[in-house]
Amino acid sequence: MKRRSFIKGTAIVTTASAIVTSPVPEGFSRSKSDHANNPGTIIHSVYFWLKKGLSSSEEKEFLNFFQALKNIPVTKKLTFGKPAPTTTRSVTDNTFDYNLIITFENLEDINVYETHPDHLAAAQKYSKFWERVQVRDTIIT
Repeated sequence: MKRRSFIKGTAIVTTASAIVTSPVPEGFSRSKSDHANNPGTIIHSVYFWLKKGLSSSEEKEFLNFFQALKNIPVTKKLTFGKPAPTTTRSVTDNTFDYNLIITFENLEDINVYETHPDHLAAAQKYSKFWERVQVRDTIIT
């Protein structure tokens, strides 16, 4: 009896381990998201710290910056928002005012975006609203 329980338990652990460590079949993703990204996709995350003392109308005007970027043809997906009110922890940084996330198909597309006239014009027009910007780009593997 003990041997059967041990073998049954080992089979479950071995099977679970194989599922977790097995390669992902082509065309599938471990992500539960309905907009899974392919290897080589670039996630462009930009954090903005706005100038202190902006009025609510100035902050609303700043949001037009994100709308201007949506029109650049190489942007696959664009979202933005404010810091979430998650639990304060030593690894959490909620000091920024807005976060912009743009998904690009590949490195070529983000290179086009970085020098696109609409991007450059929008950055110049709306930079008067921020005091700090930090960019973090990730390539999906």
